[in-house]
Amino acid sequence: MTVVRRESQPATDVLIRKVDSHLAAVRPGLRGPDLELAERLAASLRALVVETTQASAADRARVRAAVHYFVLRRESLDQLLPVRSLAAAQRVVNKVVVQLGRPDLLVEPRRTP
Repeated sequence: MTVVRRESQPATDVLIRKVDSHLAAVRPGLRGPDLELAERLAASLRALVVETTQASAADRARVRAAVHYFVLRRESLDQLLPVRSLAAAQRVVNKVVVQLGRPDLLVEPRRTP
């Protein structure tokens, strides 16, 4: 029986590119706390993508779903549906972080002194 080793690098690269491209696209429209939150979400997602390259299919699917939730904005042409907020993406990313046992990657709101 021949064992075929699965190459996970291309999938990892694609997900990281999606995160980076989305961040680059939204960066000009964000300021202050929103920009900071988007950058922290992107950093957490990048770390999750890299760390789950050899994980189970279920864990990789969780991370992939979180990436897609972050990068895909739900807008209708007639603007009847709301755009997903960064806070909603934060909840999704944090849920995946907890499910994967990585509380160090939680994206917490910044406290102002």
